[in-house]
Amino acid sequence: MADEQQFIEDGLQRSQINEFFATELGRAGYGGMDIAKTPMGTQIVLKAEKPGMVIGKGGKNIRAITSTLEERFDLDDPQIDVQEVEEPDLNAQIVADRLANALERGWYFRKAGHTTLERIMDAGALGAEIVLSGKVTGARGRVEKFTDGYIKHNGEPADEIVDRGKSVSVMKLGTIGVNVKIIPPNADLPDDFRIREDVDIEDVATGPDGEAGGVEELIEEPEAEEIEELEAEAAEVEEVEEVEPEADVEPPSDEDIEAELDELDETVEAEAEAMVDEMDEADEEADEE
Repeated sequence: MADEQQFIEDGLQRSQINEFFATELGRAGYGGMDIAKTPMGTQIVLKAEKPGMVIGKGGKNIRAITSTLEERFDLDDPQIDVQEVEEPDLNAQIVADRLANALERGWYFRKAGHTTLERIMDAGALGAEIVLSGKVTGARGRVEKFTDGYIKHNGEPADEIVDRGKSVSVMKLGTIGVNVKIIPPNADLPDDFRIREDVDIEDVATGPDGEAGGVEELIEEPEAEEIEELEAEAAEVEEVEEVEPEADVEPPSDEDIEAELDELDETVEAEAEAMVDEMDEADEEADEE
């Protein structure tokens, strides 16, 4: 079997097992699972709010779940480890199931959303987001979002740090999808930083003997050749001769302007008479022909 096909089948099997646990262990406060295949069999870690209900009296329920996993999902020797959720309000799956149950019992969606969000933040979460999508108040579907604190939506932190939970509330008008995202209080975010006051500041710059020096000691002094070049350039700038301003030009008088205009008129009249004579000669030659 190709690696791609095996990857798809493993993901499908994991999703089916997760749906089976959510259905069978809903009353016990199912909070998610982790599956790991080992040489000894399949290791499954279940997170539940009430581990006693998962195990059952004398281990009756856990044996029934184990046999169902072997028959329905063809798992080799499944070994189930049940762990109790220390803080249910920080488990996204448990919170989503609680909110869906509250909506089915008649809670107004806005009151249920804000109350659930407050409980999450009071438990110490860095951020949370609740999204209700479906026929919330009428026959027309819509999306309602409740957010508080800091939440990541994409990138590696969104996959590794953010805890996600989904549930469905079945109402008379239709179903309502419940999506919950929670960032736990101990999350190590990549853009987070801490200021430590009890740390000794090391010397940034040291001299040749390892002793700290000031800024003046770090500035390199120019060599003698560079100083001589700079002085020569400054002397050349000083020796540049100043450009003498041009002598004042007297404006022409009115008599000169009138004389130039008269000469221009005479020239134009002479050219015009010459053109007229040429045209007359051309007409006479045309009549003779």
